[in-house]
Amino acid sequence: MRPTDYLAFYAERFPTVEVDSTFYACPSVQTVSNWAARTPEGFVFSVKIPQVITHEKALVNCYADLAEFLKTMDFLGNKLGPIVFQFPFFNSSVFQDRHEFLDRLVPFLAKLPASYKFAIEIRNRNWLDAEFAELLRERKIALVLQDRSWMLHPTELKFDPITADWTYIRWLGDRKAIEQQTMIWDKTVVDRSAELSSWVDFCYQVIKRGVLIYAYANNHYSGHAPATVEQFRKLWLKKGFPEIGTPLPKNPAPSLFPL
Repeated sequence: MRPTDYLAFYAERFPTVEVDSTFYACPSVQTVSNWAARTPEGFVFSVKIPQVITHEKALVNCYADLAEFLKTMDFLGNKLGPIVFQFPFFNSSVFQDRHEFLDRLVPFLAKLPASYKFAIEIRNRNWLDAEFAELLRERKIALVLQDRSWMLHPTELKFDPITADWTYIRWLGDRKAIEQQTMIWDKTVVDRSAELSSWVDFCYQVIKRGVLIYAYANNHYSGHAPATVEQFRKLWLKKGFPEIGTPLPKNPAPSLFPL
């Protein structure tokens, strides 16, 4: 198969993709237009904000970069889904504490256009609290929920992590540990049955609240991202839940978390 056919092949099997390449640089308009042309109606692209904004400039003097990126992503049309700010782990040389980070983040968020779906991923575990969640909730920005080695599972958090009428899940795992076992990503090498079963239960409760879920697996989670997604689907059906994509009753279920 030619590399130019990969996306169309993928889109025949999955309804959405998380684009990692946009993290490294804003693609050309031609590239983005080609993405749209090679995928069917209803397909959704989730894209990462370029690292020049989140890492190199850390939200300083980057509005032109953001404007260029959003204008380019607009060429996806109605296939554009969540736009993710993937922040790194910040040490004290960048921000002394979460308050200093929020002092920079809050005014930046205030200038974000309301017509897009934004999500924020934080890797400083201790910065995640009810105050931060409420800040996002007021702006209808989703908090990225992560399954990775040093972050808490959503059910371990002491606050409601659902901050919009949709949420964003990333199954990431332990990159260093799995790379000691393999560097070939074509089969499962880490058994994630217990973790995925927990995620199935969590996602079902979230969906019962009327919340749309975007969920993506990384190869580093278990060794082969497509297999992770398929295992999640099988566990979901094994628990007797409706086929994924089937609307659930609209009566909102109570939150799993203290509000």
